[in-house]
Amino acid sequence: MRLPRFYCPGPLAAGARLALPPDAAHHALRVLRMKQGEALLVFDGQGREFRAQIHSIQRAEVMVTVEDATGSDREPPLPVILAQGISSGERMDYTLQKAVELGVTEIWPIAAERSVVRLMGERAEKRLLHWRRVVIAACEQSGRSRLPRLLPVQPLADWLDGFSGHGVVLDPRAEQNLSACPRPAGASSALVGPEGGLT
Repeated sequence: MRLPRFYCPGPLAAGARLALPPDAAHHALRVLRMKQGEALLVFDGQGREFRAQIHSIQRAEVMVTVEDATGSDREPPLPVILAQGISSGERMDYTLQKAVELGVTEIWPIAAERSVVRLMGERAEKRLLHWRRVVIAACEQSGRSRLPRLLPVQPLADWLDGFSGHGVVLDPRAEQNLSACPRPAGASSALVGPEGGLT
């Protein structure tokens, strides 16, 4: 049976005792109904993963003892940057989840002209915190040991001004398939529009 995995921002080291973050503790106790002495995996989001065991449970706090490193780094060899036009409702969550599972290394939420959702100020900050939780959960589920970098929301024009390197624009009317593009030497960027497409 596969061990449950939890993100624990470092530093992680064999022999350390630490508390699971609140979201992870809630999931371990309320969803998985884990008990003292059960085994799990913890990862720091920087590529290190360790076996661990639940040492104690005090109300909502779960203390774990970190054991040995697993030595597994499941990151893809080609860094991929996703510039994603913000979509509405659960569509954005689903997009981020699948992008993380597929190995995207960096995510730029883009406010495009035809974006249905408009995020500014405090609303944008709250949405970023929510998306970060989606990214963490996708890493926990998919076995990735590195958290993709999630950048603040920015207008498409600003992202394009700062863009350099190899990239593709995904368009359902394109005449060339992605498989026909040459393999990039370094990081590659994919720009995906929102529901209304890109102007």
